[in-house]
Amino acid sequence: MSCCDCKGKKPNLILDFPDKTEKLNAFIDALDIGLDRDRNRGFLIECLHEAQNLFGYLPRSVQQFVADKLRLHLSEVYGVISFYSYFTDKPVGKYKISVCTGTACFVRGAEAILDEFKRLLVIEMGETTPDEKFSLGTLRCVGACSLAPVVMVNEKVYGKVTTKIVAEIISECK
Repeated sequence: MSCCDCKGKKPNLILDFPDKTEKLNAFIDALDIGLDRDRNRGFLIECLHEAQNLFGYLPRSVQQFVADKLRLHLSEVYGVISFYSYFTDKPVGKYKISVCTGTACFVRGAEAILDEFKRLLVIEMGETTPDEKFSLGTLRCVGACSLAPVVMVNEKVYGKVTTKIVAEIISECK
């Protein structure tokens, strides 16, 4: 888990954002949490969704907070976060760029498009730019094979993308 501007210090979003922590605390307190850890485990994904919606990602401090509230071990919380690709323990950029690497997109040049994004943003797949403006990743299929290759920026879909228009997509975000 890392933070680009922390100079080695790990972020503690629980302490740094008391208003968001209060909202997460209220959300969890409204659930029927008890002493039975097995029953509490049933609330884990719901709590992680709420926490990620509030904080943007799930660093260790947030994971520990959720674990404590649900009376679970930190390893149980991390196990869920690391299993489901929806959850992330790293900061995500304002613009989440996802290059489709499904079969149709792949055979029509998705790898070259991904390489062009990496080159222009100076990050690797799965990373976020130091200014936390862009994150780069892949996805398997968006169901728009006739538009292949496809790139998504947040919820916006770009079809028939070429390496030549990658710079335009990036500049549109600025």
